[in-house]
Amino acid sequence: MEEDGLIQLEGKVAALVFQNEETGYAVLRLETAEHGFVVAVGCIPCAAPGETLFLQGRWTRHPSYGEQFRAERAERRLPAGASAILDYLSSGVIRGIGPATARRLVDAFGDETLDVLEREPDRIAALKGVTRTKAYAWSEGYRVQTGLRRLMEFLGKHDLPHQLGILLFRRFGQLALDAIRDNPYLLAGEPYGLEFSAADRLAIALQISAEDPRRLEAGILFELEHNLGNGHSFLPRGKLLDAASRLLGADLAPLERCLDALIERRIIICESVSEEEACYLSELHHAETETAEALRMLCAGQFEPPRNLDELIGRTEAEQGISYAPQQRLAVELAARHPLLLLTGGPGTGKTTTVRAILSLFDTFGFHTALAAPTGRAAKRLSELCFREAQTIHRLLEAGYHGGDGALSFGRNADNPLPADAVIVDEASMLDILLMHALLQALKPGCRLILVGDAHQLPSVGPGNLLSDLLRCGRIPSVELTEIFRQARESAIVMNAHRVNRGEPPDLRNQSADFFFLRRRDGAQTVDTILELCKTRLPERLGIDPAQIQVLSPTRLRTAGTNNLNRLLQEALNPPSVTKRERRFGDTVFREGDRVMQTKNNYDILWQSPDGHRTGYGIYNGDIGRILQIDVPGETVTVEFDDRRAEYTPDLLGELELAYAMTVHKAQGSEYKAVILAASSAPGRLLSRSVLYTAITRARELLILVGDDDLIARMAANNRQQRRYSGLRYRLAGGSSP
Repeated sequence: MEEDGLIQLEGKVAALVFQNEETGYAVLRLETAEHGFVVAVGCIPCAAPGETLFLQGRWTRHPSYGEQFRAERAERRLPAGASAILDYLSSGVIRGIGPATARRLVDAFGDETLDVLEREPDRIAALKGVTRTKAYAWSEGYRVQTGLRRLMEFLGKHDLPHQLGILLFRRFGQLALDAIRDNPYLLAGEPYGLEFSAADRLAIALQISAEDPRRLEAGILFELEHNLGNGHSFLPRGKLLDAASRLLGADLAPLERCLDALIERRIIICESVSEEEACYLSELHHAETETAEALRMLCAGQFEPPRNLDELIGRTEAEQGISYAPQQRLAVELAARHPLLLLTGGPGTGKTTTVRAILSLFDTFGFHTALAAPTGRAAKRLSELCFREAQTIHRLLEAGYHGGDGALSFGRNADNPLPADAVIVDEASMLDILLMHALLQALKPGCRLILVGDAHQLPSVGPGNLLSDLLRCGRIPSVELTEIFRQARESAIVMNAHRVNRGEPPDLRNQSADFFFLRRRDGAQTVDTILELCKTRLPERLGIDPAQIQVLSPTRLRTAGTNNLNRLLQEALNPPSVTKRERRFGDTVFREGDRVMQTKNNYDILWQSPDGHRTGYGIYNGDIGRILQIDVPGETVTVEFDDRRAEYTPDLLGELELAYAMTVHKAQGSEYKAVILAASSAPGRLLSRSVLYTAITRARELLILVGDDDLIARMAANNRQQRRYSGLRYRLAGGSSP
């Protein structure tokens, strides 16, 4: 039987082949009336022999294990009858009950065993040799199982992802179902990630009216949370109400009342910022005000430099075999005097040399200096350039889910600060207000902070306009390196990046050793040329391994977007083979050998070094890896990220995507030996100077632009930037304080 394109399958669990208790993923052997014994796989938490399952999914054929039924939805029916109950309890589904105890219980209570177990533990305690403590522990264990089962049945009935059940049960326990029924809108946004429209449909099914304050408040909060992804730390009150009104189809008057109620409960903080009535989520308001206060305190301090500072700088010049340009020397001198310094500059202006000079000076002072960057690839590059270890900021701060509420926290904070005397952060343009707040809170008194970045790159993906606000507030010591050094002038990549930064189109006529332009007027031609470059032309003519080529596009969608490019590049560079195992997830087929990218910060993924000597936790948004192995029975995917290997269970595959091509935004903080940019049709907001500039500066040795030269010129001329609502600059310039 089929429904919504899914096949329905009913069967009794005969055996549990595999189950991951953390994720709920299971491999089961089902006994069915129509197909006999079949293998079913999917998210089916707490499955146990004896129970009956009603599954919806699709038949698939595994290259090694044959035909399987991949369940997308599951409903369960508790075992009925003494025999089925005995099988169920004997499976070990309830801690402390094994086959012998299961036999005693069924012999004593027969078909009523499960009802007695759930509601009458005292009757069990009356059995000879069973203590009251044991009876109540078994009863509690069974109620936990039934609570999760009922939650999963509820989710399946309303076509919601089963993976939500595990997350909800971790947070609410047996009260999870009550929590959803009380307010289905808690599922919208983080940490559960459900679309607001899906939560709205559930609320309708639960007969929650369109005017219910729970719905209106949820819509207001959803708009604020959604706009964090657009870079906004706050929204003006009027814009917030208008957006919520459009989302909910509600009048402004009841929304005004609900917003005021949220403000009264301090779930939303509203205050005047630069003549705007700014509405913040409380966490964002806290982060912004405390960041401003911490930065003001840093700026208020100053150190007395050593009297022989010029001599120390000269010694560093001699060690590096160079003579610093005036701006570089100024940056080193300011780093010696001030607790906070901003160092900016484009490619070829000597940022790395300056960072090394500051690092050497700090070494002379006897400082313990920590090096960090927002992404793993940026940290690795910083480590290679400075010849010492660098970490992601998240790892430096020991980020993780330390509490039971699923919220991110940092092991390094005001109560447990970093031991560093100085911290140097590269790629500061990628810092958002939340990460900056966490970093500042973890600095011990007297610690120095050097922020290094390129102010002309794209801003952070997260909320805030941090680097721009810091540079424009006029309170923080800063040095912009502008001189392009002679060696860098020989690079067409560097020179064209600076042309674009000035609003001029790159010189597409002057083909050089490291910069090429291939004119293609439409998306299909652009894609065909990119495939040819990656598969044959660059490997055969220039000896560049396809693994060292990164394709970039401004957009995910359209013909030359990353979605289509990834599918075609996978087919060209890593085609199907009998020697390569595969794993389908949604519309994506993951194959051994594929290049993949982590798409969100996950602080709980366990990794180990290839030699197995080091282990740790955390794979971060933007980390690039390669699929080493797909384990068919366990349905796990092992990915190698540089010097770390991580195992992905089925519930984690949604955090991976193919990375033969990626958006320019995702490439921030990374450099690649060869970059190919698809300069083709994209939404207007993505055809900007900052996108083109960021794409060009991702290339280390070779850049090839493929596409429309008119479009490239329009991108270089388009310096319009979407406004970001941030109050940090206002606060630093003397506005309101915490």
